[in-house]
Amino acid sequence: MTGLPGQETEGTGLGNEVEGYLLWQATIAVAEQRAREFTERMDWLTTAQREEIEQLYVSDSLRRAKQDLERIAARCRSLRGEYEERYRVLRLRCVGYTLGAAAGLTSAAAAALALSR
Repeated sequence: MTGLPGQETEGTGLGNEVEGYLLWQATIAVAEQRAREFTERMDWLTTAQREEIEQLYVSDSLRRAKQDLERIAARCRSLRGEYEERYRVLRLRCVGYTLGAAAGLTSAAAAALALSR
């Protein structure tokens, strides 16, 4: 069952949180895998150096991913506002045309009735 625009239905918020959590965990896993692949080519590194580089690589990847997600979320909010405003204007225009057409038909019917008498 869907609610009004801008209102979450019961369970939707939790579903979004779970989906976001799972997506972030996948992002972490990808960053860790890429970090391991990056350091594998550097066979001269000590274990401590390899771990430090992997940690820095993961931290940097996650920071960039967070910035990307924040930028995308801000753009989504902006687009939502633009589309809601456009929809509001179109809805008002449609109501105006409908009322105008109804008034025109009523006037025409009244004129036709007056002429027939």
